[in-house]
Amino acid sequence: MPNPIRNLNKAFDNRVRLGIMALLMVNDRVDFNTLKDTLEVTDGNLASHLSALELSGYVTVQKQFLGRKPNTTYSATESGRTSFQEHIDALESIIKKEP
Repeated sequence: MPNPIRNLNKAFDNRVRLGIMALLMVNDRVDFNTLKDTLEVTDGNLASHLSALELSGYVTVQKQFLGRKPNTTYSATESGRTSFQEHIDALESIIKKEP
């Protein structure tokens, strides 16, 4: 019997990273404060998880100024979208007990 968790991606094991990717899958871009408020995490916690996802090549960062205020937004890369969908498919397979 094959290992049912072999197709899960460790990058998405953490609930914060799972939440970040879920939000980025349904939105083209999401700003830092929206992610922080929606996921109810601290600045530092969110920043460390975003950094890990960026290093994995799953998230890109766009920094700009709106007037005089800095604005940082995040989006999922193609690789991130594909990897996250594979992770979700693996979870669904486990739930449905499909090989």
